[in-house]
Amino acid sequence: MTSSDWRPSATLDAVQQRAELYRGLREFFYQRQVTEVDVPSLSRAAVSDPHIDSINAQVCGEALYLQTSPEFFMKRLLAAGCGDIYSLNKAFRNGEAGRRHNPEFTMLEWYRRGWDDQRLMDEVAELIGACVELSSVQRLSYREVFQRELGLDPHIASVGELQHVARQLCDIQWDDDDRDVWLDVLMTHVIEPGLGDGLVLVYDFPASQAALARLGVDAQGQQVARRFEAYVGGVELANGYWELCDGQEQAQRLQSDLRKRQALDLPQYPVDQHLIEALTAGLPDCAGVALGVDRLLMLTTGINDIRQLLAFPFERV
Repeated sequence: MTSSDWRPSATLDAVQQRAELYRGLREFFYQRQVTEVDVPSLSRAAVSDPHIDSINAQVCGEALYLQTSPEFFMKRLLAAGCGDIYSLNKAFRNGEAGRRHNPEFTMLEWYRRGWDDQRLMDEVAELIGACVELSSVQRLSYREVFQRELGLDPHIASVGELQHVARQLCDIQWDDDDRDVWLDVLMTHVIEPGLGDGLVLVYDFPASQAALARLGVDAQGQQVARRFEAYVGGVELANGYWELCDGQEQAQRLQSDLRKRQALDLPQYPVDQHLIEALTAGLPDCAGVALGVDRLLMLTTGINDIRQLLAFPFERV
């Protein structure tokens, strides 16, 4: 018997639909005078985020890493004087392969100089709306979605309160004293699935989840992270920041991430000193967002398994 695994998983029609989506995305940015840039997939540094694992590669006798996002390279371009830019290319993350994930995937990332997170949310809604017919568009703060769905203020609720609600609503037996762990459980397992079919933009995350975003103060006087996430049908599509421009603060956050990785017995990766130097030299005030193109294609085609939209998913490479 001859194996058919050499064949693509995606139909030829799906291959064409992907090409049409790419053409539409490039036209969207061309009309707005945002320049496409080409950055490396390999780097001598890797992401420090404890929730993301990089993929190693041995190249010319050196240990390099496949990039989980073009962000660091793009910020170096911004600091060097580029205007508004975008990248439509592959990204790589070591982890799950299945219906919604593949270790190699397509990411659209773009940066707007002089914009904040609120203005960038408008453009994210425009782009997604140009690709998918949306039944509604909502813009809600992180506090609002928690209060609406759980009756909790996530910024002031205690670890015990969050843990109690999570154990009531989810099948969880383990223990943890990290507030962000429980906030993430409630967000991903309880709130996200109930966000509805339309586009929901959630903003003003807890300050402890700022990552590469700057901090601000909301209308209630609470310190928050100026970042947002975009969901359609309860599926996360995009993650955006009003970017942190302070090199010293960013260096401290990266070191804090590495300490968390060490505490969790996760691999330690080299910090990208070029990024710190670029921010120190002067990253312009800007907002940026990364969007999962394969998930967007799932919405445009109505296909709910990413493997049916990839010519050769993980199982067939």
